[in-house]
Amino acid sequence: MTLACVNADGNSVEVGTVRWGRDLDLAFERSKETGKPIAVLFQEVPGCAGCQMFGKTVLEHELLVEAFEEEFIPVLVFNNREGKDKLLLERFNEPAWNYQVVRFLDAKGNDVIPRKDRVWNLEGIASRMILSLEALNRPIPKYLEVIAEEHNVINHSTVAFSMHCFWTGELELGRIDGVISTEAGWIDGNEVVKIIYNREKISLLELAEKARGGSVIDMIYVDGIKKIKDFTIRSLEGGYRKAKDSDQKKQVEDWKKYEWWGRLSAMQKTKLNAFARNNQIEAFSWLSPRQLEKIGEK
Repeated sequence: MTLACVNADGNSVEVGTVRWGRDLDLAFERSKETGKPIAVLFQEVPGCAGCQMFGKTVLEHELLVEAFEEEFIPVLVFNNREGKDKLLLERFNEPAWNYQVVRFLDAKGNDVIPRKDRVWNLEGIASRMILSLEALNRPIPKYLEVIAEEHNVINHSTVAFSMHCFWTGELELGRIDGVISTEAGWIDGNEVVKIIYNREKISLLELAEKARGGSVIDMIYVDGIKKIKDFTIRSLEGGYRKAKDSDQKKQVEDWKKYEWWGRLSAMQKTKLNAFARNNQIEAFSWLSPRQLEKIGEK
């Protein structure tokens, strides 16, 4: 017999820490009142290792949990139980004992976006949440976009720029649209900033030109590219070492002592560091409402 496991919030591991409702009819009423879409998780509980991993890695992510609870009306349907759950499986033509599926419905029970199977990672779920909100002309919270972009690793590339000061480099480079994260480091005795960027949003040449505009590039360290117009290229492989923690995100030095800082994502830390000194409104726009509440408590 398979035994159910629970997480710290008392939920079955397979469903994460989202506060799921169980009454779909009530969810339809709330959707009609608020305009929020309904997020329905069809899940096996107790479930296989894959079901449990989905719950742990996706449905316990704090920002995603907040998005489910604040931007959607979350409802759980067990795909391996009798009674009301079985009737809902039949109603929505969902197979029993299937891997997890998240569907997004409107107040009439129609799919807001087409059903899709085998979406089991953070980027995939966050992207479908964004598409669902867009389909209903709902505002897209920036923190949800952060999840999708930060975990869309297939489109990420890495480069390092040397410069006169990596404290300034993290500030200037973090402001650029398409930059996911920055990190202060060293290569061959030179101060550098290692950058992860979304190459679908910005090319390496465009990134380098923007860095030149901010006076934060002397040389480019990158693998697999031999030449970029007007820039000196050296290999990134094997030569990089991270700078000490006290040199990271220097613009927000006073914030790093707070518990909430450690819970922010790499992209959020990068954007806060880039904007906090000169544009605090823009800096805080990268955080979720619940994160902002924690900052207010500091």
